[in-house]
Amino acid sequence: VEMIMGIRNILTRQGEVPSTIRDALENTFLHGNPWGRFKDRRADWAKDLGVKIIGEEKTETLFYVGCTPSYDPRAQNISKALVKVFQKVGLDFGILGKKEICCGNEIRRMGEQTLFKKLAKDNLALFQKSGLKKIITISPHCYNAFKNDYPENSFEVLHYTQLLADWVDSGKLKLEKKLEIRATYQDPCFLGKQNKIFEEPRKILSAIPGLDYVEMDRSRERSLCCEGGGGRMWAEGGTTGSRNAEIRIKEALSLGASIISTSCPFCLLTLEDAVKISGRADQIMVKDISELVAEAMDDPNSNTQIPNSK
Repeated sequence: VEMIMGIRNILTRQGEVPSTIRDALENTFLHGNPWGRFKDRRADWAKDLGVKIIGEEKTETLFYVGCTPSYDPRAQNISKALVKVFQKVGLDFGILGKKEICCGNEIRRMGEQTLFKKLAKDNLALFQKSGLKKIITISPHCYNAFKNDYPENSFEVLHYTQLLADWVDSGKLKLEKKLEIRATYQDPCFLGKQNKIFEEPRKILSAIPGLDYVEMDRSRERSLCCEGGGGRMWAEGGTTGSRNAEIRIKEALSLGASIISTSCPFCLLTLEDAVKISGRADQIMVKDISELVAEAMDDPNSNTQIPNSK
Protein backbone atom coordinates (compact mmCIF):
# COMPACT_ATOMS: atom_id res chain seq x y z
CA VAL A 1 0.00 0.00 0.00
CA GLU A 2 2.79 2.44 0.91
CA MET A 3 4.51 1.69 -2.40
CA ILE A 4 1.31 2.39 -4.34
CA MET A 5 0.82 5.69 -2.50
CA GLY A 6 4.44 6.58 -3.24
CA ILE A 7 3.92 5.98 -6.95
CA ARG A 8 0.69 7.99 -6.87
CA ASN A 9 2.55 10.81 -5.13
CA ILE A 10 5.08 10.93 -7.96
CA LEU A 11 2.32 10.90 -10.58
CA THR A 12 0.42 13.63 -8.75
CA ARG A 13 3.47 15.88 -8.61
CA GLN A 14 3.94 15.32 -12.34
CA GLY A 15 0.30 16.17 -13.00
CA GLU A 16 -0.40 12.72 -14.42
CA VAL A 17 -3.73 12.05 -12.72
CA PRO A 18 -7.27 11.66 -14.11
CA SER A 19 -9.23 14.90 -14.34
CA THR A 20 -11.80 13.70 -11.79
CA ILE A 21 -9.05 13.04 -9.24
CA ARG A 22 -7.45 16.39 -10.00
CA ASP A 23 -10.79 18.11 -9.41
CA ALA A 24 -11.24 16.33 -6.07
CA LEU A 25 -7.78 17.40 -4.91
CA GLU A 26 -8.34 20.99 -6.02
CA ASN A 27 -11.74 21.09 -4.35
CA THR A 28 -10.23 19.90 -1.08
CA PHE A 29 -7.54 22.57 -1.23
CA LEU A 30 -10.03 25.34 -2.00
CA HIS A 31 -13.14 24.25 -0.11
CA GLY A 32 -11.99 21.73 2.51
CA ASN A 33 -13.86 18.85 0.87
CA PRO A 34 -13.40 16.82 -2.35
CA TRP A 35 -16.98 17.47 -3.47
CA GLY A 36 -16.38 21.18 -3.98
CA ARG A 37 -19.28 22.22 -1.74
CA PHE A 38 -19.35 25.48 0.20
CA LYS A 39 -17.83 25.47 3.69
CA ASP A 40 -20.75 27.49 5.06
CA ARG A 41 -23.16 24.71 4.07
CA ARG A 42 -21.28 21.90 5.79
CA ALA A 43 -23.59 21.71 8.80
CA ASP A 44 -26.88 22.46 7.02
CA TRP A 45 -27.96 18.86 7.67
CA ALA A 46 -27.93 19.57 11.44
CA LYS A 47 -30.30 22.55 11.40
CA ASP A 48 -33.07 22.25 14.01
CA LEU A 49 -31.50 19.11 15.54
CA GLY A 50 -30.21 20.89 18.63
CA VAL A 51 -26.59 19.90 18.09
CA LYS A 52 -23.83 21.82 19.85
CA ILE A 53 -21.35 23.68 17.65
CA ILE A 54 -17.90 23.40 19.19
CA GLY A 55 -16.50 26.88 19.67
CA GLU A 56 -19.95 28.23 20.49
CA GLU A 57 -20.67 25.66 23.22
CA LYS A 58 -18.30 23.57 25.33
CA THR A 59 -17.83 19.81 25.05
CA GLU A 60 -14.85 17.46 25.07
CA THR A 61 -16.38 14.97 22.61
CA LEU A 62 -16.33 15.71 18.89
CA PHE A 63 -18.73 14.03 16.50
CA TYR A 64 -16.59 14.32 13.37
CA VAL A 65 -19.10 14.00 10.56
CA GLY A 66 -16.81 13.91 7.51
CA CYS A 67 -17.20 15.23 3.98
CA THR A 68 -19.63 12.76 2.43
CA PRO A 69 -22.06 12.52 5.39
CA SER A 70 -22.05 16.33 5.56
CA TYR A 71 -22.97 16.97 1.94
CA ASP A 72 -24.43 13.89 0.25
CA PRO A 73 -28.22 13.80 0.79
CA ARG A 74 -28.31 10.01 1.26
CA ALA A 75 -25.29 9.87 3.57
CA GLN A 76 -26.69 12.74 5.63
CA ASN A 77 -29.21 10.24 6.97
CA ILE A 78 -26.34 8.53 8.79
CA SER A 79 -25.41 11.81 10.47
CA LYS A 80 -29.02 12.43 11.51
CA ALA A 81 -29.50 8.87 12.74
CA LEU A 82 -26.42 9.08 14.96
CA VAL A 83 -27.49 12.44 16.38
CA LYS A 84 -30.80 10.79 17.31
CA VAL A 85 -29.01 7.86 18.96
CA PHE A 86 -26.49 10.05 20.81
CA GLN A 87 -29.20 12.36 22.11
CA LYS A 88 -31.41 9.50 23.29
CA VAL A 89 -28.52 7.94 25.20
CA GLY A 90 -27.56 11.34 26.63
CA LEU A 91 -24.09 11.75 25.13
CA ASP A 92 -22.57 15.22 25.53
CA PHE A 93 -21.11 15.93 22.09
CA GLY A 94 -20.72 18.59 19.45
CA ILE A 95 -19.78 19.11 15.82
CA LEU A 96 -17.36 21.58 14.27
CA GLY A 97 -19.93 22.92 11.81
CA LYS A 98 -18.46 25.04 9.03
CA LYS A 99 -15.02 24.79 10.65
CA GLU A 100 -14.81 21.06 9.87
CA ILE A 101 -12.51 20.15 7.00
CA CYS A 102 -11.54 16.90 5.28
CA CYS A 103 -9.62 14.34 7.35
CA GLY A 104 -7.34 13.73 4.36
CA ASN A 105 -7.48 9.93 4.29
CA GLU A 106 -8.48 9.72 0.63
CA ILE A 107 -6.25 12.66 -0.26
CA ARG A 108 -3.21 10.77 1.02
CA ARG A 109 -4.22 7.66 -0.87
CA MET A 110 -4.73 9.62 -4.07
CA GLY A 111 -1.07 10.60 -3.80
CA GLU A 112 -1.25 14.21 -2.60
CA GLN A 113 1.01 13.96 0.44
CA THR A 114 1.61 17.70 0.81
CA LEU A 115 -2.10 18.50 0.97
CA PHE A 116 -2.64 15.65 3.42
CA LYS A 117 0.02 17.02 5.75
CA LYS A 118 -1.62 20.46 5.63
CA LEU A 119 -5.04 19.00 6.45
CA ALA A 120 -3.59 16.99 9.33
CA LYS A 121 -1.78 20.02 10.71
CA ASP A 122 -4.87 22.24 10.48
CA ASN A 123 -7.14 19.60 12.00
CA LEU A 124 -4.81 18.88 14.91
CA ALA A 125 -4.48 22.59 15.66
CA LEU A 126 -8.27 22.98 15.69
CA PHE A 127 -8.80 19.89 17.84
CA GLN A 128 -6.23 21.05 20.39
CA LYS A 129 -7.60 24.60 20.45
CA SER A 130 -11.10 23.22 21.07
CA GLY A 131 -9.96 21.20 24.09
CA LEU A 132 -11.17 17.89 22.69
CA LYS A 133 -10.47 14.55 24.34
CA LYS A 134 -12.54 12.17 22.23
CA ILE A 135 -13.37 11.98 18.52
CA ILE A 136 -16.20 9.83 17.16
CA THR A 137 -16.27 9.25 13.42
CA ILE A 138 -18.90 8.06 10.95
CA SER A 139 -16.47 6.94 8.27
CA PRO A 140 -13.88 4.21 8.78
CA HIS A 141 -11.67 6.30 6.47
CA CYS A 142 -11.73 9.24 8.88
CA TYR A 143 -11.18 6.85 11.78
CA ASN A 144 -8.12 5.43 10.04
CA ALA A 145 -6.67 8.86 9.32
CA PHE A 146 -7.04 10.14 12.88
CA LYS A 147 -6.00 6.85 14.47
CA ASN A 148 -3.09 5.82 12.28
CA ASP A 149 -1.96 8.64 10.00
CA TYR A 150 -2.00 11.73 12.20
CA PRO A 151 1.28 12.50 14.00
CA GLU A 152 1.27 12.93 17.78
CA ASN A 153 -2.45 12.33 18.10
CA SER A 154 -3.35 12.55 21.79
CA PHE A 155 -7.10 12.06 21.35
CA GLU A 156 -9.19 8.96 21.88
CA VAL A 157 -10.53 8.04 18.45
CA LEU A 158 -13.60 5.82 18.09
CA HIS A 159 -15.60 4.63 15.15
CA TYR A 160 -19.25 4.95 16.07
CA THR A 161 -19.75 1.17 16.03
CA GLN A 162 -17.23 0.81 18.85
CA LEU A 163 -19.19 3.28 20.96
CA LEU A 164 -22.57 1.70 20.22
CA ALA A 165 -21.22 -1.79 20.93
CA ASP A 166 -20.00 -0.58 24.34
CA TRP A 167 -23.48 0.79 24.98
CA VAL A 168 -24.98 -2.58 24.06
CA ASP A 169 -22.76 -4.22 26.68
CA SER A 170 -23.54 -1.62 29.36
CA GLY A 171 -27.27 -1.54 28.65
CA LYS A 172 -27.25 2.15 27.68
CA LEU A 173 -28.45 1.36 24.17
CA LYS A 174 -32.09 0.37 24.58
CA LEU A 175 -33.44 -1.25 21.43
CA GLU A 176 -37.06 -2.23 21.91
CA LYS A 177 -38.73 -2.07 18.50
CA LYS A 178 -38.80 -5.29 16.49
CA LEU A 179 -37.72 -4.75 12.89
CA GLU A 180 -38.59 -8.26 11.61
CA ILE A 181 -35.99 -8.28 8.84
CA ARG A 182 -33.26 -10.55 7.55
CA ALA A 183 -30.02 -8.62 7.24
CA THR A 184 -26.41 -9.21 6.32
CA TYR A 185 -23.35 -6.99 6.73
CA GLN A 186 -20.71 -5.58 4.40
CA ASP A 187 -17.37 -5.18 6.20
CA PRO A 188 -15.82 -1.83 5.16
CA CYS A 189 -12.17 -2.37 4.29
CA PHE A 190 -10.87 0.46 6.46
CA LEU A 191 -12.87 -0.72 9.45
CA GLY A 192 -12.26 -4.44 9.11
CA LYS A 193 -9.15 -5.35 7.17
CA GLN A 194 -7.23 -2.20 8.09
CA ASN A 195 -8.28 -1.78 11.73
CA LYS A 196 -9.60 -5.23 12.76
CA ILE A 197 -13.00 -3.96 13.90
CA PHE A 198 -15.16 -6.96 13.06
CA GLU A 199 -17.14 -7.88 16.17
CA GLU A 200 -18.60 -4.52 17.17
CA PRO A 201 -20.88 -4.06 14.13
CA ARG A 202 -22.16 -7.62 14.45
CA LYS A 203 -22.78 -7.19 18.17
CA ILE A 204 -24.98 -4.16 17.43
CA LEU A 205 -26.93 -5.94 14.70
CA SER A 206 -27.46 -8.98 16.92
CA ALA A 207 -28.91 -6.72 19.63
CA ILE A 208 -31.70 -5.40 17.37
CA PRO A 209 -34.99 -7.17 18.19
CA GLY A 210 -36.46 -9.19 15.36
CA LEU A 211 -33.39 -8.89 13.15
CA ASP A 212 -32.39 -12.23 11.63
CA TYR A 213 -28.67 -11.87 10.92
CA VAL A 214 -27.07 -13.92 8.15
CA GLU A 215 -23.37 -13.89 7.28
CA MET A 216 -22.07 -13.77 3.74
CA ASP A 217 -19.38 -16.33 2.94
CA ARG A 218 -16.83 -13.67 2.06
CA SER A 219 -16.75 -11.68 5.29
CA ARG A 220 -14.39 -10.25 7.89
CA GLU A 221 -10.79 -10.59 6.60
CA ARG A 222 -12.12 -12.16 3.38
CA SER A 223 -14.74 -9.50 2.74
CA LEU A 224 -15.16 -8.26 -0.83
CA CYS A 225 -14.24 -4.58 -1.22
CA CYS A 226 -17.04 -2.31 -2.47
CA GLU A 227 -14.44 -0.35 -4.52
CA GLY A 228 -15.39 3.01 -3.05
CA GLY A 229 -12.20 3.76 -1.09
CA GLY A 230 -8.69 4.81 -2.02
CA GLY A 231 -10.02 7.72 -4.08
CA ARG A 232 -12.16 5.53 -6.32
CA MET A 233 -15.26 7.53 -5.41
CA TRP A 234 -13.81 10.19 -7.71
CA ALA A 235 -12.59 7.87 -10.46
CA GLU A 236 -14.60 6.32 -13.24
CA GLY A 237 -14.45 2.56 -13.68
CA GLY A 238 -16.29 -0.72 -13.41
CA THR A 239 -18.91 -2.23 -15.67
CA THR A 240 -22.45 -3.40 -15.05
CA GLY A 241 -22.54 -6.97 -13.80
CA SER A 242 -18.87 -7.16 -12.81
CA ARG A 243 -18.42 -4.46 -10.19
CA ASN A 244 -17.78 -5.78 -6.70
CA ALA A 245 -20.76 -3.94 -5.26
CA GLU A 246 -23.11 -5.65 -7.73
CA ILE A 247 -21.58 -9.02 -6.89
CA ARG A 248 -22.15 -8.22 -3.23
CA ILE A 249 -25.84 -7.50 -3.80
CA LYS A 250 -26.25 -10.88 -5.51
CA GLU A 251 -24.52 -12.62 -2.59
CA ALA A 252 -26.82 -10.91 -0.09
CA LEU A 253 -29.92 -11.83 -2.08
CA SER A 254 -28.79 -15.46 -2.25
CA LEU A 255 -29.08 -15.55 1.55
CA GLY A 256 -32.63 -14.22 1.45
CA ALA A 257 -31.59 -10.89 2.97
CA SER A 258 -33.81 -7.86 2.43
CA ILE A 259 -31.22 -5.56 4.02
CA ILE A 260 -27.50 -5.29 3.37
CA SER A 261 -26.08 -3.19 6.17
CA THR A 262 -22.75 -1.46 6.43
CA SER A 263 -20.95 1.13 8.55
CA CYS A 264 -19.24 3.28 5.92
CA PRO A 265 -20.72 6.05 3.75
CA PHE A 266 -18.70 4.94 0.71
CA CYS A 267 -20.00 1.38 1.03
CA LEU A 268 -23.52 2.74 1.46
CA LEU A 269 -23.39 4.77 -1.74
CA THR A 270 -21.65 2.18 -3.91
CA LEU A 271 -23.99 -0.59 -2.76
CA GLU A 272 -27.07 1.56 -3.33
CA ASP A 273 -25.80 2.38 -6.81
CA ALA A 274 -25.39 -1.35 -7.44
CA VAL A 275 -28.97 -2.03 -6.30
CA LYS A 276 -30.27 0.54 -8.79
CA ILE A 277 -28.06 -0.66 -11.66
CA SER A 278 -29.06 -4.28 -11.13
CA GLY A 279 -32.76 -3.43 -10.90
CA ARG A 280 -33.13 -5.04 -7.45
CA ALA A 281 -34.61 -2.07 -5.56
CA ASP A 282 -37.83 -4.02 -4.94
CA GLN A 283 -35.88 -6.90 -3.35
CA ILE A 284 -33.20 -5.38 -1.14
CA MET A 285 -32.29 -2.14 0.61
CA VAL A 286 -28.95 -0.78 1.80
CA LYS A 287 -28.86 0.61 5.33
CA ASP A 288 -26.14 1.94 7.55
CA ILE A 289 -26.11 0.27 10.96
CA SER A 290 -26.85 3.64 12.55
CA GLU A 291 -30.12 3.85 10.62
CA LEU A 292 -31.21 0.43 11.86
CA VAL A 293 -30.31 1.34 15.44
CA ALA A 294 -32.23 4.62 15.24
CA GLU A 295 -35.24 2.72 13.89
CA ALA A 296 -35.01 0.14 16.67
CA MET A 297 -34.96 2.92 19.30
CA ASP A 298 -38.38 4.17 18.14
CA ASP A 299 -41.69 3.46 19.83
CA PRO A 300 -42.19 -0.33 19.59
CA ASN A 301 -45.73 0.28 18.32
CA SER A 302 -44.74 2.66 15.50
CA ASN A 303 -44.70 1.55 11.87
CA THR A 304 -41.37 0.57 10.34
CA GLN A 305 -40.21 1.82 6.95
CA ILE A 306 -37.92 -1.16 6.42
CA PRO A 307 -39.32 -3.96 4.23
CA ASN A 308 -39.73 -7.46 5.57
CA SER A 309 -37.24 -10.05 4.37
CA LYS A 310 -38.11 -11.81 1.14
